[in-house]
Amino acid sequence: MMNPTPVPRRDLFRYAGAFGAAAAFTATLSACGKQAPISTPPATAGSGSPAASAAPGGADGTITAAISYELGTNGYDPMTTTAALTQAVNWHTLEGLTELNPASREVYAALAADLPKQVDDTTYEVTLRDKAVFHDGSPVTTDDVAFSFARVLDPANKSLFASFIPFLESVTKKDDTTVTVKLKYAFSLVAERLSVVKIVPKAAVEKDAKAFDLNPVGSGPWKMTDNGASSQQVVFERNDAYNGPHPAKAKSMTWQIIPDDSTRTNALSSDTVQAIDSVPAANLATLSQTKSVAAEQGFGLLFAMFNCGLAPMDDVRNRQAVMYALDYEKICKVGMSDLATPATSFVQKEHPSYNAAKVQYPGGADKAKALLAETGLKKIRVLASDHGWFASVRPMIKESLEAVGLTVDYQEKKSSDVYATIDSDPNAFDVVIAPGDPSVFGDDADLLLRWWYTGDTWTDSRMHWKGQESYTKVQGLLDTASKSTGDEQKKSWFEIYDVVSEAVPMYPIFHRKAPTAFDSKTLQGFKPIAVTGLSFVDVASSK
Repeated sequence: MMNPTPVPRRDLFRYAGAFGAAAAFTATLSACGKQAPISTPPATAGSGSPAASAAPGGADGTITAAISYELGTNGYDPMTTTAALTQAVNWHTLEGLTELNPASREVYAALAADLPKQVDDTTYEVTLRDKAVFHDGSPVTTDDVAFSFARVLDPANKSLFASFIPFLESVTKKDDTTVTVKLKYAFSLVAERLSVVKIVPKAAVEKDAKAFDLNPVGSGPWKMTDNGASSQQVVFERNDAYNGPHPAKAKSMTWQIIPDDSTRTNALSSDTVQAIDSVPAANLATLSQTKSVAAEQGFGLLFAMFNCGLAPMDDVRNRQAVMYALDYEKICKVGMSDLATPATSFVQKEHPSYNAAKVQYPGGADKAKALLAETGLKKIRVLASDHGWFASVRPMIKESLEAVGLTVDYQEKKSSDVYATIDSDPNAFDVVIAPGDPSVFGDDADLLLRWWYTGDTWTDSRMHWKGQESYTKVQGLLDTASKSTGDEQKKSWFEIYDVVSEAVPMYPIFHRKAPTAFDSKTLQGFKPIAVTGLSFVDVASSK
């Protein structure tokens, strides 16, 4: 079985003294030392390890944090939610049969007693953790497991997570403790991919699906007691009934929802909170004087997505012209203060399945002008999300497009409003500029590619790319890769990188480093992560 290599993590950096600018900080960061060793994979329940036999619960401290992303348009139901905030919450309150450690990205048994046991090429068995219970006190059963997978796989539910498990035929009850996992074909990443489906209580979902969406019942180490809908903060308490490998190490936890960069940064500086995500590049140097800061390179990206079904972006030359026009060096070095690297492929250079794509866009302004001369395009409509962390980049994108002779009709909206706009009106945009990070679900290239390039939500409703020749080619290559291993699998992925770099229905502008700041004096065991969000798995607090 080919396991995905964990995303490298830098050492945590604690700086003293003043820096003149964020650029000085990032230069120091680049010059400092080596990659930190990957942490030891978490022990699985049933392994006889100390972690597996540890008593639930932990210290009586309180964890406080501020998170930059707002609540999505839907709730917390793990079948439907893909918003950054709700995903981060669900890491703490829900469990899959397996999970990926947010920091190390190693797969471990969560609700399963051990990792899936292979019976034959297309059959696995998974035994549940003994005496696992949901937050409402009901036992986790194999019926709940079968139900959780069935509802994700049901096309009527339109779950985006179904695109991650196309290899899966079914998950059925074998007996009261074990489920049988049947595959459509042999697949090399079964243990890792089962983690995308969270196990939910069948009775609670069927009783009131809307209530469950607002306040889901899980089996994780934390219970959510305030969903943030009215209070603008998500509140958790320790689940003392949890008997898995990662019990909560604090009594309670509160996340303030603070999209504004300055307010969020001040909350950490004033010790109102102990950790924040998406630290503005301009604030890293100042924060480093009193707090710990880190910038973890990951897959998370800023992308350009095109309306491939309508003029003028149905002409691939116009899509390519936009990508060529961008001043990548200025965007990454100045706009992102070196906390981003220009995209040279669909995945970042540090990814274990990286390969330089066929078409390279950085440094192509002259090529952009030549293509625009061919097509005659003079004006485009750009719709951008208003996330604070790339606020400095947005005017640079507009300037780059204007520099090659385009008139830009530019709008900014909240992320939820961006997607509400384009989902309801196919003629509402030419180009969307927004961030994305499906690596919160997993790191392997198959999963990352499937997030954007399969499934109707992105390819049909948003890109309007479905059915085009390049779309059909990508689907075939994904299927080929799914049934392959090793170098043959990578060969198909590399060919997909080439296809999407040329067809550009959606393509990364850059891959970012996730900047985090935290109080290492009061948080014990906190690890910055390379994916969007914050993780407090195995973290204790002295507050």
